[in-house]
Amino acid sequence: MQGKIIVVTGALGALGKVVAETAQSRGARVAGIDHAPSQVPTTPDRIEIGGVDLSDAVAAKTATDAAATHFGRLDALINIAGGFAFETVGDGDIKTWQRMYALNVLTALNTSRAALPHLAASKAGRIVNIGAVGALQAGSGMGPYAASKAGVHRLTEALANEWKGKVTVNAVLPSIIDTRANPADMPKADFSKWVTPQELAEVILFLASDAASGITGALIPVAGRV
Repeated sequence: MQGKIIVVTGALGALGKVVAETAQSRGARVAGIDHAPSQVPTTPDRIEIGGVDLSDAVAAKTATDAAATHFGRLDALINIAGGFAFETVGDGDIKTWQRMYALNVLTALNTSRAALPHLAASKAGRIVNIGAVGALQAGSGMGPYAASKAGVHRLTEALANEWKGKVTVNAVLPSIIDTRANPADMPKADFSKWVTPQELAEVILFLASDAASGITGALIPVAGRV
């Protein structure tokens, strides 16, 4: 990661914070983009661009271009911004499907489209998306979320083929992440089997590194100890 310029979307969330901090600790310079207001002071190695609706293509391009202008280039984009909803198909609301599509597919699509010209100019352009193990086979109540994350999987594959030889595009597929919120929602679960944000960060940053130059179009499950 030494010397890499990395954009992390959803950088103020549970996973985004760990990825951004780990990348920076290994010598990367990081631009965090988030819907929440910025909470991190600007330093030579870190900027935070808050209040951005990445489901809006213009807003995504403005923020991404600002990161590229600040650092002079971009080497990697890590699309972590997203959301979750648990709702059955029959009893749910169509607005939930629209919200999941906007939060999970459009955020990754818009930021990728904005970043690709910058990444193609890098000697090692990388995109890493966040899919979901739950999108490989959807269970009850997982329809809206799983459908949107399946869209992220197909977006990853399409971009990988379209930009082969210029930018690698891969996705990490977590199962349940051991965040502060999830144990509260599932108090009877065995948290020790869940994948941690740090474990995910290791895989994500590997895919964003020079060592992963031969990997593109991969969907990599990171399911913890289940």
